[in-house]
Amino acid sequence: MSEFSLPALYQVDPNVNLSDLIHRNAERYPDLVVISRKVAGRWRDLTAPEFLAEVHTAAKGLIASGIEPGDRVAIMSRTRYEWTLLDFAIWCAGAITVPVYETSSPEQVHWILSDSGSVAVITETDGHAATVAELRDRLPNIRHIWQIDAGAVDALADAGADIADTTVTERRSAATAESIATIVYTSGTTGRPKGCQLTHGNFLAELGNMIARLEPVFRTGESSVLLFLPLSHVFGRIAEIAAAMTPMKIGHVSDTKEIVAELAAFRPTLIQGVPRVFEKVYHTARTRAQTSGRGAIFDRAAQTAVDYSHALDGGRIPLRLRVAHTVFDFLVYRRLREALGGRATFAICGGAPLGERLGHFYRGIGFTVLEGYGMTETCAAATFNPHDKPKMGTVGQPLPGSSIRIAEDDEILLSGPHVFTGYWNNPAATAEAFRDGWLATGDLGALDDEGYLTVTGRKKDIIISATGKNVAPAVIEDRIRAHPIIGEAIVVGDRKPFIACLVTVDPEFFPVWKQLAHKPADATVADLALDPDLLAAIQSAIDDGNRAVSRAEAVKKFRLLDTEFTEAGGHLTPSLKLKRARVLEEFDADVEALYQR
Repeated sequence: MSEFSLPALYQVDPNVNLSDLIHRNAERYPDLVVISRKVAGRWRDLTAPEFLAEVHTAAKGLIASGIEPGDRVAIMSRTRYEWTLLDFAIWCAGAITVPVYETSSPEQVHWILSDSGSVAVITETDGHAATVAELRDRLPNIRHIWQIDAGAVDALADAGADIADTTVTERRSAATAESIATIVYTSGTTGRPKGCQLTHGNFLAELGNMIARLEPVFRTGESSVLLFLPLSHVFGRIAEIAAAMTPMKIGHVSDTKEIVAELAAFRPTLIQGVPRVFEKVYHTARTRAQTSGRGAIFDRAAQTAVDYSHALDGGRIPLRLRVAHTVFDFLVYRRLREALGGRATFAICGGAPLGERLGHFYRGIGFTVLEGYGMTETCAAATFNPHDKPKMGTVGQPLPGSSIRIAEDDEILLSGPHVFTGYWNNPAATAEAFRDGWLATGDLGALDDEGYLTVTGRKKDIIISATGKNVAPAVIEDRIRAHPIIGEAIVVGDRKPFIACLVTVDPEFFPVWKQLAHKPADATVADLALDPDLLAAIQSAIDDGNRAVSRAEAVKKFRLLDTEFTEAGGHLTPSLKLKRARVLEEFDADVEALYQR
């Protein structure tokens, strides 16, 4: 058993709550732009006092509509300005926010609204409103359904016209650090989602210590972040609150297809994303170089960036490498940084492993991706890489003020003020989540001598081969999935004579691959299922994954599926985690085919 902790850099005042942040900003930074919102196709800046005034107006509407302290109010919307506005308005009204993924099915929506006992729902689109309206007979607690696209913010403003400012002050001041700020429902890979109770203090401890540790990344009045991750997920939510706590400017992008264009327009200093975002930026750039005949130059530039990052770790950069790096910075790296907005030098990344080589690549081009690890129950990041000493391939050190313990079976255990208080209405699940006061994550990992954590997989996903070898599939799956041709990969082999894998083709990269491989543009995956070039490309991804594991854990055989794993198909959670049991059940015949002689 090993354990590591860091001293706290920030202490939470027990009498404060998250609404205090925007009031402090309005008082101390009256001219500071804290939010830019898209209006008629253009970014419009809001100062701290202007944002506070809009929050108060919405809060008054909630109070006038009968929202009481401690009531749960749900938000079902894409990432947009109104999400952040209404989140803070709910807190100023003394209520609790319940996020609902905008892609949720009617059954999921019903469960979250009924389990949380939400009394009101703020939806975004006609479709969202219709879904909730159809369920209303089965949701007796729901008293209001507002719709953002139908003027919800204006309607709240009209409703609250007669509410006094002092009423808002009384409401918001009643909450303390121990009060529940939000109930965030887990993705539910193995059953019904559970509602994680996160307090105001959880967020304040999380972000106060993170901002203090990453001080150059979060600079008051200088930093900015463009938020495109779902605010229904706690990882996206911490960017919203970090922007208020720093304070710094935040913008929102609803349509993920517009991210590249909006990065260029908004020009953030910090980017928050998941590995798939950074993988796609890399692969898109490499593919463009290949199609234009400059693939060899790009690959040399990429290797130089990786070598440069390794040299930074060693503390000495050879002259020849320094010269090559300068040349490629002019030819390649600056264009990649421009694709990310041109100003960002850091990114915060979580949700899945980025991969050590890609981490070194980005650091080498002057854009350091700081990987972290956490879960909803830990208010997002339980660990993260420090800006001044990142270790690629790890998820960093524990949040200051918290501790990590590796149990005898290698399970990661967590403790600290950022850990949730329990599951809503589910004391049995809460009791199961803790072991002697430590949160049992269900993840496996290891700590090095400096307290850097490496995550190796999930306990429940461990495969035991016919020879008795324990295999953690996540390590090789993540490595295989990083290849541009791969959409999803799921390793199989429980009680089987060897390890194998089911794979799907990435639908976005497939047309590009066909062009590069000189295949018919209208050919489908089924048409090319036996194509030696496609199979060789997939085998290349498998070979790269095998380099990360021992021979006993390596994939010996794969099977290409003519399908795509999607949330709509029930294969992925709203946070895009693979529902392994569902996939293995649906494709059981394909798994068995792998072991037929």
